[in-house]
Amino acid sequence: MAVARTRCVALIGVTGHVIEIEADISNGLPGIHLIGLLDTALSEARDRVRSAVINSRYGWPETRVTVSLFPASLPKRGSQFDLAIAMSLLGAAGVVPGERIAEPFFLGELGLDGRVRVVRGILPSIVAAAEAGAASVVVPAGNAAEAGLVPGVRVIPVQHLRQLVEWLREGDPARPPQCDDPASPQQRAEPSQAPQRPGPDLKDVAGQPMGRKALEVCAAGGHNLWMLGPPGTGKTMLAERLPTLLPPLEYEQALEVTAIHSIAGALPAGQPLLAGPPFVSPHHTATVAAVVGGGTSVPRPGAVSMAHRGVLFLDEAPEFATSVLDSLRQPLESGTVTVSRAAGTTTFPARFMLVLAANPCPCAQPASPSEPCQCTPTVKRRYLARLSGPLLDRIDVKVSVARSTRRELMADRRFAEPSGVVRERVLQARERTAKRLSGTPWRTNSEIPASALHGDLRPPEEAMRPLTACIDNGSLSARGLDRVTRVAWTLADLAGKDRPGAEETSAALALWLGVGQ
Repeated sequence: MAVARTRCVALIGVTGHVIEIEADISNGLPGIHLIGLLDTALSEARDRVRSAVINSRYGWPETRVTVSLFPASLPKRGSQFDLAIAMSLLGAAGVVPGERIAEPFFLGELGLDGRVRVVRGILPSIVAAAEAGAASVVVPAGNAAEAGLVPGVRVIPVQHLRQLVEWLREGDPARPPQCDDPASPQQRAEPSQAPQRPGPDLKDVAGQPMGRKALEVCAAGGHNLWMLGPPGTGKTMLAERLPTLLPPLEYEQALEVTAIHSIAGALPAGQPLLAGPPFVSPHHTATVAAVVGGGTSVPRPGAVSMAHRGVLFLDEAPEFATSVLDSLRQPLESGTVTVSRAAGTTTFPARFMLVLAANPCPCAQPASPSEPCQCTPTVKRRYLARLSGPLLDRIDVKVSVARSTRRELMADRRFAEPSGVVRERVLQARERTAKRLSGTPWRTNSEIPASALHGDLRPPEEAMRPLTACIDNGSLSARGLDRVTRVAWTLADLAGKDRPGAEETSAALALWLGVGQ
């Protein structure tokens, strides 16, 4: 019998690699042998594929079956190879025409009864197939909406192995097999007439003018933020409303973010494309692997990658392990995170806005005269010292969040400034930034490198004068100078100015010094 070939995709990080699968049926002891640097899930495919083929009422070869996954040196992990392995085997057995299975890519896990189950990472797999010149891709019906996000590739959804085989043998190549609606009964039901819960809005925040201003500046320039204040003052509420001030993701950015969440298996049901900036808030007990990414053998994206193009919020930041906090320094600078394991190295994108919130002391007593804090100054210093100097040096904006006044708490918030109004100012500022940075790879002021800040984008000499005293006394480091300059550009964009002046650099310095003043 002839060797049959199909194609699939192996994912390493968010990058897909084309895998060619060959099946050969030859004389020898009965059994199926998989070769090509496989992990445990893929090694178990022999049992899933055999049961799926038999339960789909096709004969299993009572001889030796060899399946090779090429290139053999590339690690292959996961169960998305099941469908491609089954099709190559059926092609070698003459059940399906070899020419019909040679061109499409096949992605999907097989159930023991022959059903084609959904898999993770469909979007980056389809992108890799499209870059390899694929005209069509066979995917599980439950992944069809996600697969359809990639233009130029024909998506063929299937629900059962037998359905696919019959279409390949007798069906019209121009008409894919018919599938039932893969949505759940709840998704197929009529939309609920119950009122929708309103989303977070900046008008919900009582008072906090400095906190609101800090959010606007950070949203306009993509800057990092640290909020310090007693519990109950609205730090978490402010952080949760930062995504409402950010512009929607561009289509390419949305695909990038969706691909990461697809690999992690975290795509919301019925939402194949994430069009808005993500908001990720890990618990303070999270490990380095959970925050940065990792795993025993298969590196998975961590919180920093899940927050790519969005917001990473660390509430009660001093409660996080020091190793976790220090691990954020490298992705904050490079916009990527590299996870190294014995099996190899994987790089994930991780360009996010970091928001830290902290109480001034470990007792976390409310800022109330009736319940005063009992912590000594030494205890407070030790508590906040968990946030290392190098980490805080990478924070652009630092603000103290105090208790709201009685008048602010009792005010009618229907007349407070909503997120939509602030977002319009943010969008206008970002348009000015985009115009100034046109022709460069940077999109926001926070991405401008130091070489440009001291070159073409250097503020006027008089604008830098407010910073000289801090540079001379050592309170403003070289990295801090760059951070202040970036914030000054953002303040100029919000004010509609072409270049920052002394007013903007002074305000930027005050925001950078923040709680340390």
